[in-house]
Amino acid sequence: MEVSLTAGRRSFERKAWRDAYAELSSADRRAPLVVDDLERLAVAAYLVGEDEECATLTARAHQECLQQGDSPRAARCAFWLAFGHLMRGEVALAGGWIARAQHLLDEGHHDCVERGFLVVPVALGHLLAGEATPGLAAFSEALAIGERFGDMDLIAFGRLGQGQALVLGGNQQEGVACFDMVMVGVTAGEVSPVVAGLAYCTVIEFCQVTFDVRRAKEWTAALSRWCESQPDLVPYRGQCLVHRAEVLQFNGAWSNALQEAEQACAHLSRPPGHPAVGNALYRKAELHRLRGDFGRAEEAYRAASEKGRDPQPGLARLRLAQGRSAVAASAIRRAVDEAADRISRAHLLAADVEIMLAVGDAAAARSAADELKEIEEALGAPVLRATSGYAMGLVLLAEGDPLAALGVLRPAWATWRDLEAPYEAARTRVAVGDACRRLADEDGAMLEFHAAAGVFRELGATADLVAVETMARPGAPGGPGLSTRELQVLALLATGMTNRSIAVELVVSQKTVARHVANIFGKLGVSSRSAATAYAYEHGLIQGGLHTMTHSP
Repeated sequence: MEVSLTAGRRSFERKAWRDAYAELSSADRRAPLVVDDLERLAVAAYLVGEDEECATLTARAHQECLQQGDSPRAARCAFWLAFGHLMRGEVALAGGWIARAQHLLDEGHHDCVERGFLVVPVALGHLLAGEATPGLAAFSEALAIGERFGDMDLIAFGRLGQGQALVLGGNQQEGVACFDMVMVGVTAGEVSPVVAGLAYCTVIEFCQVTFDVRRAKEWTAALSRWCESQPDLVPYRGQCLVHRAEVLQFNGAWSNALQEAEQACAHLSRPPGHPAVGNALYRKAELHRLRGDFGRAEEAYRAASEKGRDPQPGLARLRLAQGRSAVAASAIRRAVDEAADRISRAHLLAADVEIMLAVGDAAAARSAADELKEIEEALGAPVLRATSGYAMGLVLLAEGDPLAALGVLRPAWATWRDLEAPYEAARTRVAVGDACRRLADEDGAMLEFHAAAGVFRELGATADLVAVETMARPGAPGGPGLSTRELQVLALLATGMTNRSIAVELVVSQKTVARHVANIFGKLGVSSRSAATAYAYEHGLIQGGLHTMTHSP
C-alpha cells in the first residue's frame, strides 16, 4: 500500500490526475485511506471525469470527519457535495447538504472559514435570480471571511462572485477589476485546480457576455495552456474548446472554429453530459449559418435549444436569410421583449435592427438602434461600439441619409479592423459601399464591394458573397426587397435549374424553394420563371457566373 500511496500523492502534486486516481484507488482498495488522501482521490476523480466516484469519496470523507469530531472539515466536505449538486441543477439535494453543514457549525458554535463557504451557494442563488445587490453583499461577506482566515479558494470565490454581481448591476469596470484580481491568483497557482477551472470558465464567459473580446481572447489562451499542462483533465476542456471556437470565429478562422465546436460537442456530450453542450451546439449552428449551410444550421439550433440554450438571435437571422422575414421578426421581438437586463438586450438588438429593416418597420429599427447606442455609451466596450455604429448606419441608410450613415459606418469598420474581426468588418464595408452609391460615388462603392467580396470568399461566407457580388454590378439597386436567400434562389433559377435542383444545391427542401420562388414572383411583380429571369438581368440583380459562387470554399 505504501508504495502506491506515496506514488499517488506524488502524482497528485505533479497534476498527473489519471495516475493519481489509479494509484490512490489502488491504495484505498488495500486499506481505507485517511481523510487527506480521500480528499486527494476525490479531487483526482473529479478531474478525470469520474463525477459519481468523486461524490462517493467526498461523502466518505465527510463521514470520517464526523467520526473524528472535526465538524468544520465535515462541513467543508458537505459544501463541495452541495456545490456539485448545484452545478448539476439538483437544488433540493444541494440544499440538504448546506443545511447539514450549517447545523454542524451552529451546533458546535464554530467560528471558521467554512462559514464563508456556506455563504457562496446563497450568493449564487441571488445571482441566478438576477438580484445583483444582495448577491454582491453575500459574496463580499464570503470574501471577508476568506481574507480573515487566509483561505485562497474562498477569496477566489468571493472576488469572482463580486465581479459577477458588479457586472450584472451595471458596474462593469469594477467587476472586471475583480475578475483580474482573481485571475492573478489563478495564474500564480494560489488556488486549487477545481477552483482554478471554475474561475477560468466564469471569467471568460463574462468577458464574452460583456463584449470584452480582448480579455476573452487573452484568458482563453491562458485556459488552453492550463488545460494542455494537464493532459488528463476532463472538466473545463470542453468549455475551453467552446471558448476557442468563439475566438476563432471572431478572428475569421471559421474552419478551425467549426472543428473546435464539434470537438466541444463530443466532449461535453459524454455521460453524464454537461450543460455547456448547448453553447457548443449554438456555436456550430452559427458557423453553419455563416457558411451558408442552412440545413445543418437549423439542426444545430434546434439541438442547442433542446439542451437549454436559447437559439436567438442566430435562429432569427437564419429565418431572415431563408426569406422568412415575418417569422424572423416575430422571433427576435419575442426574444428582445423577454430580455430583462441591458446586456442581454444588447446581444439581440443588432439582429433586431436588421430584421426590422427587412420587414419595412423603420421606426422599430430606429428604436432598437437608439437603445443599442445608449447601452454602448454606458458600457463603452469597443465591440459594442462597432456593433452599434453598424446598426445605426443601416438605419440612417433606410432613412435616406447616406452621408450621416458614413459618419458612423467608417468608425465602426475601423474598430472591427483593429479588433481583427474580418467578417464584421466586411459586412460594414458593404454598408459603406451602399452609402457611397447613394451619394453617386460609384467608384467608392465598387472599391468597398470588391474588398468585402474578397473577405467573404476567403471566409467561405457564401450567402454574403452572392449578395455583395450582385451589388457590385454597376448600377445594381440591390433588389426590390429581396432577401439574401431570395437573391441566391433567383440566381440559380435564372440558370434554368428546377426547384428540385435548387433545393439540392442549397441543402433545403423543395417546399422551401417553392416558397422562395413565390416570394420572388410577388416582389418582382411577375408570374413566370422566364419573366423573373428577364427582370433580374434587366435590373442587374444577377450576373453571369453567379451560380458558381455557391461553391466557393
